[in-house]
Amino acid sequence: MSKAAFLGLGVMGYPMAGHLAKNGHEVTVYNRTAEKAQQWAQEHGGKIAPSPAAAAAGADMVCACVGNDNDVRAVTLGESGAFAAMGAGAVFVDHTTASAELARELDAVARDKGIGFLDAPVSGGQAGAQNGVLTVMTGGEEKDFARAEPLINCYARMARLMGPAGSGQLTKMVNQIAIAGLIEALAEAVHFAKTAGLDAASVIEVISKGAAQSWQMENRYKTMIEGEYNHGFAVDWARKDFAICLDEARRNGAKLPVTALVDQLYGEVQQMGGGRWDTSSLLARLERD
Repeated sequence: MSKAAFLGLGVMGYPMAGHLAKNGHEVTVYNRTAEKAQQWAQEHGGKIAPSPAAAAAGADMVCACVGNDNDVRAVTLGESGAFAAMGAGAVFVDHTTASAELARELDAVARDKGIGFLDAPVSGGQAGAQNGVLTVMTGGEEKDFARAEPLINCYARMARLMGPAGSGQLTKMVNQIAIAGLIEALAEAVHFAKTAGLDAASVIEVISKGAAQSWQMENRYKTMIEGEYNHGFAVDWARKDFAICLDEARRNGAKLPVTALVDQLYGEVQQMGGGRWDTSSLLARLERD
């Protein structure tokens, strides 16, 4: 059993911290909205802390899953940040999807303080977090990953060290880039099938057994056909991730024409009022009058 802290109890962090508690670890949580932390503690029996530093004090591993780069800095740096209270040898694991530049910055700060740092964004969505089957892409030192891996495995079915600090975030960018064009292609396919007068559900059931198959197709086609977009990853979050990808591409020289286009299409979905719809809502843009 380890002593762990978890900072950020959103749709991902809440169940991830729960899996740590279910596996017997002593967990202290911090959340900006105290009521959410109290709800978590009532459900899982852990402790509540009034600040990231208070949560991190004495912890072997401190995890965070917050919104963006600025949110990560807020829970790590300064007098109330987790870094100020972590002891030598403790490991900070950032599950936020953030920039690789931030990961390298915090890794340097952590090294100076004698603590470990891992950038470890996740894939699998809310369902993956709830079921404990996330994919965790990690950057950092091997010794720190070895210490954190047993706890990460409480909510992951795949966790791999991808390289030095920043490598986890870069791998998550690859994941988002790969998904971007795939979702637009699926939206266009469903739209075409419906416009052609075909039974779209039957079409997808057939082609999903061939080369066109994908996770998105298997898990989202029914709700897409029904016009339900309240499942999974929100458009607002996708655009945040694409901004990170496109910024890194400008830095490293990679060409991302499809990702840039899909980002613009999601901008149109936002203008339709769909910022909180899930990413399969690209179909709604095609079907608007």
